[in-house]
Amino acid sequence: MAGGIYLIQDDDRLVEMMEQPYDSEDQLQDLLVTYPNLIAGDQIDRATARRWLLISREPAPSDEETAVQWSLDHLFLDQNAVPTLVDVRRTPNAELRQKVLGQSIDYAANALFYWPIDSIIALFEANCRDRGRDPEQIFEEFLGADANEDRFWQKVKTNLQAGKVRLVFVADEISAEMRRVVEFLNEQMDPVEVLALEIKQYVSEDGLKTLVPRVIGQTAEAQQKKSSATRERRRWDESSFFAEIQARRGADEAQMAKAIYLWAKSQEPEVQIQWGTGDAYGGFAAQLPHRGRKPYQLFTVNIAGRMEISADNYGSQPPFNGEHNWLELRSKLSSIGLSLPIEPGERRSPSLALFTLQEESALKQVIQTFDWVIKQIKTL
Repeated sequence: MAGGIYLIQDDDRLVEMMEQPYDSEDQLQDLLVTYPNLIAGDQIDRATARRWLLISREPAPSDEETAVQWSLDHLFLDQNAVPTLVDVRRTPNAELRQKVLGQSIDYAANALFYWPIDSIIALFEANCRDRGRDPEQIFEEFLGADANEDRFWQKVKTNLQAGKVRLVFVADEISAEMRRVVEFLNEQMDPVEVLALEIKQYVSEDGLKTLVPRVIGQTAEAQQKKSSATRERRRWDESSFFAEIQARRGADEAQMAKAIYLWAKSQEPEVQIQWGTGDAYGGFAAQLPHRGRKPYQLFTVNIAGRMEISADNYGSQPPFNGEHNWLELRSKLSSIGLSLPIEPGERRSPSLALFTLQEESALKQVIQTFDWVIKQIKTL
């Protein structure tokens, strides 16, 4: 029997609690769903403890090209919208350790492909329904009543596009071999964070139980590389964005982005351009301030070479929250490749690739469509 810990009761009685293995992996998985704080966010980030939003237990994306069905125990997001992939194993042996590490790294490399943002939102809402909870209420409890949900989901997408994810391997015991592998990966993989989490269970003779989590993998070198405090938050501007998108996507797509940007600039001061921040992702948003209401975000254009809109932003306020106007908007946007959901207000972020606008007529139709959108909003 492994060593124990000791609990002093109010009557000064010393209670010995001995380490006890879990009955099954399911038991440990259930504990993480019920008590996400076991993921020890205060150890992962001592300056600002990580908090956790459960997206789904056992999400199972598939690779249609190879017909491979993957398996993962939990998908969480922290308050900075960093996807956190959790795999739970009871004391994995060498063969299982290699399999788990390989599959999890595969997830990190292909997370955006496996889980587009619409799929992540759908998983979250399905999980809420299964638990009998309102998604809006859970989100408010997680980030507060003033949090901008659209902006949070956009940040999730941004992190996925930048490869900024976290892998957490959970077991009741982390071997020395596993610790060395995790420490090595955490030092070498950037911006991916790779951690192991050992959660030991201690039980007393009269049934008291305590769980002790310990984060493994945060070497001094890894912490220095990944510390948010040491990373400069880059503010993009016209010069840096167009240089970067041309380097990443080529001159043709940069030219499409430039044409859209110049059209938005020509609409000033009615349309305002907001530049994003981040060390790996950039983009600009075209916004239309609106009397007494939150601004309309007409669209965003990003370094990934896509134009994107927020369906919820359009469908949650006049004039497009009415059925007739929503159907007309759907028809207009569908004609340029932006497919809105049937119901207004549904959280979805349709996007189109800039390379599809290389024909002058296609780009002209996009600009005419947003001219029409602005005109409809201004009629209120």
